[in-house]
Amino acid sequence: MVPELDANQVQIQRIVSSKAFKTSEVHRNLLNYLAEKSLSGTAQNLKEYTVGLDVFGKPPTYDPRQESVVRMHVGRLRQKLTEYYRTEGQEDPVVVELPKGAFTLTFAPRAETAAPEQPASPGRRKISAREIALAASLFLAVLFAGYFGVRLSRVEKTSDSAASLPWTPDLQQLWGPLLSSDRPLMVTLSTDPSRASGQGVVFPSSTSSVTGVGTANAAFLLGQFLGQRKRNVFPIRSDLLSMGEIAMGDVIFVGSTVGKPQIQAIPPVDQPFVLTPEGVKNLKPQPGEPAFLSDALQKGTQEFEESHALISNLPGLYGNGKILYLSGNTIASVMGTVQALTDPDLARQLVRSLKAPNGSVPRFYQVVLKVKAMDDTPIDISYLFHRELQLSKSALSAGASR
Repeated sequence: MVPELDANQVQIQRIVSSKAFKTSEVHRNLLNYLAEKSLSGTAQNLKEYTVGLDVFGKPPTYDPRQESVVRMHVGRLRQKLTEYYRTEGQEDPVVVELPKGAFTLTFAPRAETAAPEQPASPGRRKISAREIALAASLFLAVLFAGYFGVRLSRVEKTSDSAASLPWTPDLQQLWGPLLSSDRPLMVTLSTDPSRASGQGVVFPSSTSSVTGVGTANAAFLLGQFLGQRKRNVFPIRSDLLSMGEIAMGDVIFVGSTVGKPQIQAIPPVDQPFVLTPEGVKNLKPQPGEPAFLSDALQKGTQEFEESHALISNLPGLYGNGKILYLSGNTIASVMGTVQALTDPDLARQLVRSLKAPNGSVPRFYQVVLKVKAMDDTPIDISYLFHRELQLSKSALSAGASR
């Protein structure tokens, strides 16, 4: 006789059979694995290394410090559970959550509703999907700002933390100028709702919008990485960033720059690469380079998206300070820029590509990346080409006279 499943096991089966998990075999497997360990009481003994071997088939030589696949997919599973309970699982009797810093799932009965839902009045209109997406994006931005405003200087060293990655000479070359500066550093979260309104290339797997879960998660990971290495780091939404703050500090902008003329007007240098809603435009292609790199969806037994990301390390206003743009049109492309600059292996590859014959990394530059992804998660991040940027004489004279 087949044993009857308890309410928690039934709930897990309900989730893995949902639309939210339909196209994500890797997250179905991960959820089933963590549920089995959690319900048996052994999840508290799980290590990142063990999960890598058991779920992702990593070899015994797998080193979690050098490869972030488990952290990435655990973070994405956490997001997908949130998405599920916001949509299909609104009325489910059991709420399953995955707290940060652990592999143990929690199971809680849904709280009783305080009062019966009132029927909609004839004059009440339905909330559109765009409004829901925008509200969720703004909520995440506010939550992100509130979290870091309190905890940025004491981020916990958990397996999910980018701060736990080893500091290497390559990371020092990439981040040294920003981290050694005494100017305040602002991590700026994009709040552009254009993708929620259907502009540009919209991938089926990116319905959460690049300005919502994906951008907030990328900025969160970046904040963890920077939080233990620089004291004066401040998160701020892009629509709240003033020109005065830009002039006084250094800025890292995370998200799409499309449709933001006030931000695009900041750099005093010509940029050979420009992000458009459909991909990256190469304004001055060198021999063998395409003039346009289009984002695309590859269909097969599973859906893969191939998008392009742009890292722009530029001078600030009047040539003072730095502005670092980590931009892309998809969740995966924005995440790809953060990983390229924080993962030790990817940083080593990036520095190797940027290095001049004398071994130095350019002061200002743009880098184009190709990001292949599935379920909004980067599975391959590759360098395509870059340009060293020269500060204009007008910018230099303006900075000197300031």
